[in-house]
Amino acid sequence: MMLTSTTLKTCNRIYERPAMRLIQRFFLILATITCATAAQAVPLHIDVTTGNPTPVPIALPDLPGNPIGAEIMRVVSADLERSGLFRPIAKESFLEQINVQTSVPRFADWRQISAAGLVTGAVTSEGGEKVRVAFRLWDVYGEEQIAGKEYNTLKGNWRRIAHIIADEIYKRLTGENGYFDSRVVYVSESGPDTKRLKRLAIMDQDGENHKFLTDGQFLVLTPRFSPNSQEILYMSYAGKQPRVFLRDLQTGREESLGAFNGMSLAPRFSNDGNSIVMSIAEGGSTQIYKMDLRTRRLIKLTTGTGTIDTSPSYSPDGGQIVFNSDRGGSQQLYVMNADGSNVHRISFGDGRYGTPVWSPRGDLVAFTKMANGRFYIGVMKTDGSGERTLTESYLDEGPSWSPNGRVIVFHRQFPAAHGHAGNTKLYTVDVTGYNLREVVTPIDASDPAWSPLLPL
Repeated sequence: MMLTSTTLKTCNRIYERPAMRLIQRFFLILATITCATAAQAVPLHIDVTTGNPTPVPIALPDLPGNPIGAEIMRVVSADLERSGLFRPIAKESFLEQINVQTSVPRFADWRQISAAGLVTGAVTSEGGEKVRVAFRLWDVYGEEQIAGKEYNTLKGNWRRIAHIIADEIYKRLTGENGYFDSRVVYVSESGPDTKRLKRLAIMDQDGENHKFLTDGQFLVLTPRFSPNSQEILYMSYAGKQPRVFLRDLQTGREESLGAFNGMSLAPRFSNDGNSIVMSIAEGGSTQIYKMDLRTRRLIKLTTGTGTIDTSPSYSPDGGQIVFNSDRGGSQQLYVMNADGSNVHRISFGDGRYGTPVWSPRGDLVAFTKMANGRFYIGVMKTDGSGERTLTESYLDEGPSWSPNGRVIVFHRQFPAAHGHAGNTKLYTVDVTGYNLREVVTPIDASDPAWSPLLPL
């Protein structure tokens, strides 16, 4: 994506307010509204950190000046609606038609249709394929602009610009970073249950711009993004033994990270991208190792005879690692320092725990739980307290966090029927346990991993 020095140019009136004031302003829904006495209505405060909040009504007119303006706002609307925090108002109800000459909207018209927020702007041709996309975010009841930016880019980048705008709106109105300008890599599955074809695939977080990365010649598992979103780690059965590979998403170049005496699996990048952690199975046990990507030097972090230590995940500060292990007799979650010291168990509920992953915020660990013949996606604090299950089904597995730590993507398998394998689909759920949504993929999907926000 071409981004010039004015890509993030601030429009001439932006009010930089403390995040709490923005939240208090925009997450007030008026219980009773009339055109004449809107200011007298009783407000209802919505806390975005609690479950099942009432979505905030927001008006999102098409950006005038170029046909891609309508497409941009269609994607912005879909992003915001899917978050569960916003309710885009039907365009048929708009009383004012926004055009390129609109400088300040008629706020009374937007209050009349109960819009708390409003987005205006325009798409301007800069010659050839270049365009300038500008938007403004308005507080309808406060009658003032609270955000505005311009982006200089190519027409073909309109979809990404839409995600960036949605992120900016989300951030201004919730006080939290957005997560829409990101991607998901996963394992695409097809074929009969006894001979599944598994390929790496990648797409935008909303399921668009989908493409396959591998041809299915070799089975692949557990893809994971690098901190810069430009590389992925995964396990492949290419060659004589399953092992970890590194793939550059821009060039398509891939390489094995070593052939060991046993298979290597469950890789994940360190937070600076200079090293990885993974498990190596050898001699009847599976242990966790750290590898420096520059020198390929291996350091063994866990020890044990006949134990399985796997699925390591770094804390955001890189100081600790969470993993699952059967060293205590059943599969549970453990945390250790990044050098392998101070190993201690953090899961103590009923059932078995696996696939832990540390939240980007650093406050929670997401996991898969298996108990009483059911599977759950859950979260707990990093000391093991405050355990909560977010989903339950025949088989829910493999959580991965959105860049802002607000949403979790995972895969769900349905029971087999009529001799056919059960379908496997991707879903997202809010960290509060609400707003469960399917992420539509062309065919069955598993092992999702959410990227950080894409670099500008």
